[in-house]
Amino acid sequence: MNFWPGFYALQSAWFLFLLVPLVIFYFLKLKRPHQRVPSLALWSQVINDRRVNSPFQRFKRSILLLLQILLLLFLVLALMQPYMQSGAERAEYLPILIDCSASMAATDSESGKTRLDLAKERVTDLIDNMLPDQQFSLIAVSSTARRLTAFTDNQRVLKKALADLTVDDVPSQLEDALRMTQALSRTAPIKTVLFYSDGNFPREVNFDLPFELNFQLLPAAGGNMGITSLNARKNQSGNWDVFIRIENSKQADSPAEVELIQDGNSVAREEIVLGSGDSQRLEFSIAADRESRLEAILTPGAPDSLAADNHAFLTIPQSRQLLVYIDPELASYRYALSDNPELILYPQEKSSTAPLEYDLIIGTSEKDLNRSALVKVGVGFVPEDLTKLISLESNLTDVVDWNRSSSLLRHVELADVQISQQPVWAENANVEDLESLGYEVLIHGRLGPLLLQKRDAGELEYYYLFNTDRSTMPYRVGFPIMVSNLVQLTLQEAGISETQAAATPILPPLELQPDTQYEILTPAGNELRAESDQNGRISGVAALHTGQYTVNGAGAKNVKISVSLLNPLETSLVSEDEIQFSEVPVTATQSQVDSDKPLWGEFAIIAFLLLLGEWWYFQKRPAGTMS
Repeated sequence: MNFWPGFYALQSAWFLFLLVPLVIFYFLKLKRPHQRVPSLALWSQVINDRRVNSPFQRFKRSILLLLQILLLLFLVLALMQPYMQSGAERAEYLPILIDCSASMAATDSESGKTRLDLAKERVTDLIDNMLPDQQFSLIAVSSTARRLTAFTDNQRVLKKALADLTVDDVPSQLEDALRMTQALSRTAPIKTVLFYSDGNFPREVNFDLPFELNFQLLPAAGGNMGITSLNARKNQSGNWDVFIRIENSKQADSPAEVELIQDGNSVAREEIVLGSGDSQRLEFSIAADRESRLEAILTPGAPDSLAADNHAFLTIPQSRQLLVYIDPELASYRYALSDNPELILYPQEKSSTAPLEYDLIIGTSEKDLNRSALVKVGVGFVPEDLTKLISLESNLTDVVDWNRSSSLLRHVELADVQISQQPVWAENANVEDLESLGYEVLIHGRLGPLLLQKRDAGELEYYYLFNTDRSTMPYRVGFPIMVSNLVQLTLQEAGISETQAAATPILPPLELQPDTQYEILTPAGNELRAESDQNGRISGVAALHTGQYTVNGAGAKNVKISVSLLNPLETSLVSEDEIQFSEVPVTATQSQVDSDKPLWGEFAIIAFLLLLGEWWYFQKRPAGTMS
């Protein structure tokens, strides 16, 4: 630090010339009238004042004049806006990124302050020490970036935005904030960016830094234990197996109690002890023949830094049968599924009625697959958007390889399967062309792909490019296994046999009335508005806080949706001390930022005290004077 102060408004030094009229006025004080008196013994002071008023006589030292000179000097120094130089380069435009993800709500046992509170204190110090030529812009960093203020030197605006900043129960995404800052650099010269965080974010960030990043690492919080996973699966007996994963941070061993609440009633409770950095998966079995709401509550037996991960919510769906359409020509599929009690087959022989939407469609043409369904399986044709890449020939072929990790082909053996239709690649066509269109090859033939998978607007699609009934596949043991996998996939897509707790920062999609406005009340008491699309689907609604969201509107009266944190990284409170960017790493520092400290306030206070001293000296009565 440079102990010699700098001056921002050095031109104000011209006000020092006010010393000249001050001294002149002292010499030219008003002369008193002449009076004849019997004696001069009592008028010695008057004679001295007369001598002082004469510009050609040496004047006696005056404390009052000295106070006035000092007062003027300190006022001029205050106008010159002095500051104590830190020695660091001063940034005129300084973006300040503040992490407000879930882990920033973690506290420590000593101060009881959250990491966000510590960040606010440091940023407040910077705002208090702003110089007149500096402008700050505050940016909140959570799952997305939010610009809290534009570049401004208004301390009141900056402090209000800082005070209103709260923690979001979401993971941190630094890349979005850096891209926002890069966009700001097009409107203002940005050389340095400040980033305050506890270091709880992915170590690698895919971003090329066009500016210097000053990573201010906040002190670590205390120990923490939290719920990181909650899901349920329907078993063969019709009950639901509920799975809860609890993880402990690396600070210390900790006991805890886990309680499972079903529709407001406690149905299970278990005590656990986790070592440092350990995790444990708990399993409970519950009965639910209708929609049921579950809440897992974790009660740590030791000091716990983060409260957001101590609750998790899950909804058990209403049990129902799957609605399945199978083309009557596909006899092998209809036969394999005819006795399955979990579904209803269409079209039915004795009824011409059919639902508007299906859960699963297995068809032999594009027309069949134009119906609405969660899972669609095309058999024996090439999709229209692939006809230029693949053609069908009437030749024998077999399976060369298949994706054994695919959910559809799990435990399915396809070796020695003979196929009478052969898909063939067009000239210069390859797998990359399919991937560019969103397709994935699950089964490879000799001259082309045999089975494709595609996820399209929430629908899962499979395409057998050959007719499975014109192959030996239906006569293999793997065929009923594959059909069973298909049913399980559909159950999962429909959320009937397996469900998982929704997590921040996005609400799960809602199926409501088309083209309708809805109001969503958040756990924090804020109201959001969302409009459904032409299919009645609402998606992409931000869920920044854990808890219950209430949806109201046409066809939705107090619909409840609950979201949880469920993020192992946020629960672990792991702190990264280095960020690896595309080109260079950035190492964190825990020392506070050196900034120039303004001194004009101190000089103004001294001037005010001198003014009070002058007033007191002028007003005090001479010694020996009677009151």
